Amino acid sequence: MRFEFLTLALAAVASASTLTPPVLPLIVRNPYLSTWLNGARKAPWEDWPMFWTGAHVGFSVMASVPGAGKVYPLLGRPHDSLSQSNPAYKISFPEYLGATFDASTTNLTYLIPGSAKGESVRLTLSFLSPITPSSTFRQSLPAAYLTVLVEGRFDVDIYSDVNGEWVSGNRGNQIKWELHHQKAKSTGDQTESPPAAGIKTWKVSRSTEQLLTEWADRAEWGTLHFSAPADIHHQCGTSAILRNYFAEKGSLKNEVDTVFRDIMRDEPVFAFAKSFKLGGDLKSGSSTNEDSVVFTFALVQDPVVQFASARGLTLMKPLWAAYFESAEELISYHYDDFKTAAYLARNYSDSLARDAYESGSVDYQDIAALSARQVLGATQFSGTPDNPILFLKEISSNGNFQTVDVIFPAFPFFLYTNPKWLAYLLEPLLEHQLSGQYPNDYSMHDLGSHFPNATGHSDGRDEYMPVEECGNMLIMGLALANSLRYDTEPAFVSAGAGVDAKPLAAAKRWQGFVESHGIDLGREVGVSTGAKAAEKWLTRSYRLWKQWTGYLVRESLIPHNQLCTDDFAGWLANQTNLALKGIIGIKAMSEIADIVGQKDDAKKYRDISKSYIDKWQEYGISRDRTHAKLAYTWYGSWTTIYNLYADSLLCFHVSDSSKGASRQRGAGWFGQKPIQLDEETFVPDKVYQMQSDWYHAVLQRYGLPLDSRHLYTKSDWEFFAAAVTSKKTRTEMLDAIATWVNETTTDRPLTDLYDTEGTGGFPGPNFFARPVVGGHFAFLALERACGGKAVEALKFLDELPPAKVNVEEALLADVPDSLWITEL
Repeated sequence: MRFEFLTLALAAVASASTLTPPVLPLIVRNPYLSTWLNGARKAPWEDWPMFWTGAHVGFSVMASVPGAGKVYPLLGRPHDSLSQSNPAYKISFPEYLGATFDASTTNLTYLIPGSAKGESVRLTLSFLSPITPSSTFRQSLPAAYLTVLVEGRFDVDIYSDVNGEWVSGNRGNQIKWELHHQKAKSTGDQTESPPAAGIKTWKVSRSTEQLLTEWADRAEWGTLHFSAPADIHHQCGTSAILRNYFAEKGSLKNEVDTVFRDIMRDEPVFAFAKSFKLGGDLKSGSSTNEDSVVFTFALVQDPVVQFASARGLTLMKPLWAAYFESAEELISYHYDDFKTAAYLARNYSDSLARDAYESGSVDYQDIAALSARQVLGATQFSGTPDNPILFLKEISSNGNFQTVDVIFPAFPFFLYTNPKWLAYLLEPLLEHQLSGQYPNDYSMHDLGSHFPNATGHSDGRDEYMPVEECGNMLIMGLALANSLRYDTEPAFVSAGAGVDAKPLAAAKRWQGFVESHGIDLGREVGVSTGAKAAEKWLTRSYRLWKQWTGYLVRESLIPHNQLCTDDFAGWLANQTNLALKGIIGIKAMSEIADIVGQKDDAKKYRDISKSYIDKWQEYGISRDRTHAKLAYTWYGSWTTIYNLYADSLLCFHVSDSSKGASRQRGAGWFGQKPIQLDEETFVPDKVYQMQSDWYHAVLQRYGLPLDSRHLYTKSDWEFFAAAVTSKKTRTEMLDAIATWVNETTTDRPLTDLYDTEGTGGFPGPNFFARPVVGGHFAFLALERACGGKAVEALKFLDELPPAKVNVEEALLADVPDSLWITEL
């Protein structure tokens, strides 16, 4: 491994992070391979790493300096197993320089002191869970990297171990293990260096696996593969024995304990140790010596889920199984692919950092980076290269499978990162409902009550959100079609594999879908233009689009008592924001019909949606026209109408007039004569301006409350709302959210539901690690919509500063006189 490459890979994140979230991702690939840094504002040795639920994960790293008699905990609490009175060593703590992160990487950096004054080794634990938009194959691998990098003038030893908590949520379960040796295969390319010695891998699993079963949200099937170079030391056995031996000797015995037992009975751990010889002669021109070692972690499961597909209940294999005949092939390829994976991940991270900075600020750059791994950490790739499928777990809130109103807030991430992945997410929902397995005429809420079992709802009794889910599916369907029509794929989607890429043998089997190094090929075979691709995709499910629109025509203008996606807030009739989603869904159907050539349908739904949006303004806007009400008949209330975002994202606000002369605020509502009318847009400018001003007026310390009932908020909807406000309001909202990230007392992976005052904590229910933080990419997705014209059409919002609104007076003014009389 060339240290120079690793140094360059780290440079991108060395000074990138300004926010200090309470938890950071370490190894996050899917709902079951999900390890996080607990208490990220503290030293990493003050607590164990954790699973996304908050439960501890047995994972530790230590360092020692030969001859110094000191051992340094770096990650986890291995020092709890060490003796306080052993004369051979003393427990010491390094200087912790802090954490940095980008979209794929988290770095923890330390200084290990030497015997001479001022002498130290700089040590970095670099965790890479690569996001690779141009390589769906690599994104599907259930594996991640830990690179230990050292730089200094004296020798240092490194130790790392894992325990059985990686393969079961029940500490009382028995596990089994083995050490597997795998020799390196020569590729015939000897231009750089001879083939390495190969790798060795700890393989750990439950003694009796329970297929497609969870315990406390952890998988009870699958095998952990913990790999390292074949020439370093290994040992498995009781945790205290191994850790004390390393503290004394700086090495391990290359022994394997053969007594299988429960996870915490004489806690068996699986360890590697590496000695870095930094005390030798310096390279020419260098003041220090440098070295590194790479470890990999993989959780291999086959099948990954069961799915009620068109052909019936099916055990679904992982996508990677189409490329490799065995888990061993997967592990070997993944280990050798580090340079390519790191190169592709950096390409995405750099692009995201640049785009987010230009879109918002350094803080937005960090928020987007922090959100990316969390989104994909809820997903599992399946299918085959010619028909990929992406499954999703509704993490922490209830575990539902493929929840439509969880995909919806996450979908800006997919539009920005790789729109095809959104198609893979929608595919199982469309296939299942096209097959006739769901009896209702509205869109289903989810594919199954709990991941990993997508057994459907043949009784039609899934969670009742009919307007919500119909609107979501239609909006996402058109958004995906538009991404094909407007050809707005980010540049990094076409990133090549780089010079160090290893050929993928199975690529020959999937010609037309991946090239020889596992990089996605551009467009579908046989589809020459984006417009044709959009038409083809929409036509297949046209019956569903039309069926769901029919429901919205009947039910969306005045929604009856039902839930919206914010189900924690309870049932409510006449919801203003929900009605808007349904009406935009009808408008979306008019565009869908137009794309597939159904001109009569297109006109019909365009006329209905235009009629409905006019009535919606009459019903849902306060009497003084300063804000949207929570519900049509809830006077003196207000709400965040985050569904307005879809109007802009779907290009309904793009028109010739939106690029012409400026408009006056509130034209037509406050007696001002408009400079020009905006009849060609769907939702009028005045609604955008009204809400932008209102959000400015009601903003709290940590963000914009969801509505007038509570001070809690949803961060995904904050970004949806902020994306269609003035730059000033948007900046204020972004600053408030960044302050929350730095100060919140929540102690789990990034929550999307929090209090905007107080300590910024959980309001109950406690949501965390959910993929809905993909909504944080709302700015970035909007900037790519409509060939770049969507954002341009909102420039009128920046022509004047936010209007001054007296919130109390505005709410009181909305209450009809008859209600005051009744109250008196």
